Amino acid sequence: MKQYECLTRNSSLASAIYAPFYPGLEISRYLWSEVNSSVKDAAALDFVVWLKKKHEWNRMFGKNHFFVAGKINWDFKRTGDGNDGWGSKLLNLPEVKNMTVLTIESSPYESNEFAIPYPTYFHPSNINEVYKWQKIVSRKKRAYLFSFAGASRPNQKQSIRGELISQCKDALNDRCNLVNCMQNNYQCNSPTHIIKMFMKSVFCLQPSGDSYTRRSTFDSILAGCIPVFFHPGSAYIQYLWHLPKNYTKYSVFIPEDGVKNGTVRVEELLSQISEEEVSSMRKEVIRLIPRILYARKKLNMVEDAFDVAVTNVLERIEDARRLIQEGKEPSNNSSGNLSREDFSEGKLKEWSSFF
Repeated sequence: MKQYECLTRNSSLASAIYAPFYPGLEISRYLWSEVNSSVKDAAALDFVVWLKKKHEWNRMFGKNHFFVAGKINWDFKRTGDGNDGWGSKLLNLPEVKNMTVLTIESSPYESNEFAIPYPTYFHPSNINEVYKWQKIVSRKKRAYLFSFAGASRPNQKQSIRGELISQCKDALNDRCNLVNCMQNNYQCNSPTHIIKMFMKSVFCLQPSGDSYTRRSTFDSILAGCIPVFFHPGSAYIQYLWHLPKNYTKYSVFIPEDGVKNGTVRVEELLSQISEEEVSSMRKEVIRLIPRILYARKKLNMVEDAFDVAVTNVLERIEDARRLIQEGKEPSNNSSGNLSREDFSEGKLKEWSSFF
């Protein structure tokens, strides 16, 4: 942020105002603690009170402000003031509704929340490091058809992870590379092991976990491994700024219902994809690598994940400023997020027909 080329200390010249608040770090102290809701909300309330006292706030009442949440949106969406709710109510505060919020998983129903990529293990210092890495992953021989790194969710009835682990173990001729994190947590926490594992695989399975999205999705893209999704909420309705709208260009979608009822064998489906299609998808995945990285310094000629996010924040704020100048209220649907109807049961069935 501090290295960004268009910074100014004169707020009257600024197109956008970055609000320096770290709610992910703040709420992490209390998510698994038995504390009153007033304790969970204290920093969020202090944050908006502080902002409203700033003269910059009065210009657009937050429409030109943005901040980074650092965790999934669910950690900041508590309703009511009861002590049994999860997380804080930060994102439900009226002042925050006016701002642009960058999270690692957003709600498709909210027009001011935007998902940005999870940080991966690779933070290059220049574009040559990126090009070198892209060449490495493009030339890598891939011995496994698919891989999965993760733990099962035995307490979640809807989870398909246990079935995917079973299918991976049953795959013919060791075509699946598995790291079961319930049995081998050391390997799961090893950046070197996970990236090498994904670099040896054609496809990388990305089922939902505690929430729809996973950091593993971006680790797989970094490794040139084609992600396989089982729910549209894992990527297609999340990273609207960073990933292609035509999801078939870089990923495979397998409806989770078929995995749950045992009618879908992942190995069989993936093995039916032609070499030409695999080659095309892998090239697109490798092309995406710069857009999902957070570089140490600005990359020449390409945008990294930070650049993509800031560019879109600025465009969104300019749209709001133009509408205000025209005497119009900025529309909640002008952000590019999907509407509630896009995430309805009927729409999900439509998504399920894509593969």
